[in-house]
Amino acid sequence: MKITTLNPLIVTKDSAPIIKLFEELGFERRHKIEANTGNTDFASVRMKNEGGFYVDIAEIPGFPQQDLSLIRMNVDDFDEAYNMLLEKGFTHPSGKTVDTRTNKSCMMKSPSGFAFDLCQHIKE
Repeated sequence: MKITTLNPLIVTKDSAPIIKLFEELGFERRHKIEANTGNTDFASVRMKNEGGFYVDIAEIPGFPQQDLSLIRMNVDDFDEAYNMLLEKGFTHPSGKTVDTRTNKSCMMKSPSGFAFDLCQHIKE
């Protein structure tokens, strides 16, 4: 398994002020994805600054808690990474995986409490 990118991901119910803040910090929008996980609509914006740093901001309407920060880890083999994290004691609390035409992802929580958004970018 190869890690292809590693950066912060912020999950929120209102992305506009967060996007604005990162734009003021010098980040530019790279692309936006809108999808539905089967029962939840969401939109995700990928941003990058001139130093090469990325941040992803995902908006989920009705998100039931305060903003959530995760580490987004893109890999070249989702299943291999998923199984390795399970072997290391990570859990998959929701049991749900997001599968879109260009992405497969899920949240994996470490034994100590930090979380990855494990993701494989599917190239067309």
